Amino acid sequence: MNRRRRSAFFAAASTLIALLVLTTATGCTEGEPASEPEPYVWKLPAGFPVPNVPADSPMSEAAVELGRHLFYDTRMSANQSFSCASCHRQELAFTDGLARSEGSTGEVHPRGAMSLTNVAYNAAFNWANPLIGGLEAQALLPMFGETPVELGLAGKEDELFARLRAAPDYPAMFARAYPPSAGEDPVNLANLVRALGAFQRTLISGNSAFDRAIYADPPEALSESAARGMELFFSERLECFHCHGGFNFSDSVDHQGQVLAEMSFHNTGLYNYDFLGAYPADNTGIHEFSGRAEDMGRFKAPTLRNIALTAPYMHDGSIASLSEVLDHYAVGGRTLASGPYAGDGSRSPLKSAFLVGFSLSDQEKADVLNFLEALSDEEFVSTPRFASPF
Repeated sequence: MNRRRRSAFFAAASTLIALLVLTTATGCTEGEPASEPEPYVWKLPAGFPVPNVPADSPMSEAAVELGRHLFYDTRMSANQSFSCASCHRQELAFTDGLARSEGSTGEVHPRGAMSLTNVAYNAAFNWANPLIGGLEAQALLPMFGETPVELGLAGKEDELFARLRAAPDYPAMFARAYPPSAGEDPVNLANLVRALGAFQRTLISGNSAFDRAIYADPPEALSESAARGMELFFSERLECFHCHGGFNFSDSVDHQGQVLAEMSFHNTGLYNYDFLGAYPADNTGIHEFSGRAEDMGRFKAPTLRNIALTAPYMHDGSIASLSEVLDHYAVGGRTLASGPYAGDGSRSPLKSAFLVGFSLSDQEKADVLNFLEALSDEEFVSTPRFASPF
C-alpha cells in the first residue's frame, strides 16, 4: 500500500475509535430512553435480493431521513462548502461528471467519483480498495482522509459536532434515529456514519427499460436494437457479462443468502507504458495495497446500471464516451501513441484474460450502445426521496 494513503486510512480508523469514546461521554442529554424507531421496509425491484445490513447499524425510517440530511449538508465539510452530494449528484446517478473529482479545498483527485447506484450490494468500495468493510467504514475516508482532501474534517471533529448540535433539527433527528440511553449524546460519529450508510443503502435502482422488459412489461419495453445488443452483451463473443453480470451488472456483490461475497478486480489494458503493464504511479489499482506485481492496474468492475449517465469512463475518466469504451474493448486494450504513458495496452502481460478483442459492425455497435442506454433508470435519478431535503 502507498505509505501516505495507508497512514491516512489507519489515521481515519483511529479517529473513529477515539471519537466513539469521546462523543458518547460528552454533551450528555438527560431523560428516559426514547422508543425504538420504525424499522425500514425494503421495497425491492423484481429479481433483487435483500441487502446485507450490519447488526450494529440497523435500518429505520428515521436513520434514512437523518442520513439524507447529512448527505446533502455542506456542514459536513470543514469549510462548509461541500457535501457528500457535491461529488454524488442524483441526476448523474450519484456521480459528478468529472474525469477526476475535486475535493472541498479544490484538490484534484487521482480518480473519479463512483456511482452510488445499488451501493448497498457492494462487496468492495471505491475503485480499488479491498480493505473497506462497509459503508460506515467507507464514510471515514472522504471525511477524514488527507491524501487527497475531500471533506477535510481531519482534526476538525469538534467543530463538526458543534455545528450539528447547534443546528435546529439535528439533535432531535439523531435521538429519533438512535435513541440514547440516559446520559448519552446521540450526536456522535458512530451514529453519523450509521445514518449515512442507512441512506445510501436505499439508493436502489431497478426500474430501467431492461428491468421492465424482463420482469414487468411485454418485451417491447426493450427496443429491437437494444434486445440485439443484449444478446451481444451476454455472448462469449464480447465477454462483457463475465465482469458485468448478475442483477447488478457487476462481479463484486454481496447480499443476504450469498455464502461468500464476490470481490473481483481487473486490469483492462488501459495503460502499458513500460511494456510490463505499468499504470501511472497514482493509479496502480489494488497493487497500491498488495504490492504484488500481478495486481498492477487491477480495478473493480463497477455496476453498469445507469452507465449512460456517468461519463466520463474508467477509474481516471480517461475515456470520454461509451462508444469509445466499446472501441477500447474491441481492440483488447488502449494504445496511447504519445505522452508520458505512451504504450500499447492490448499487449499488456497483466490484462484480464477476458480482453480478447472483437469486431462489431456499425449496426452491432449501435445495438450494444442502445442496450447500455436501456440500463438507465429515470425514476432513480428524479425521485424526491433521494433528493436534497433542503
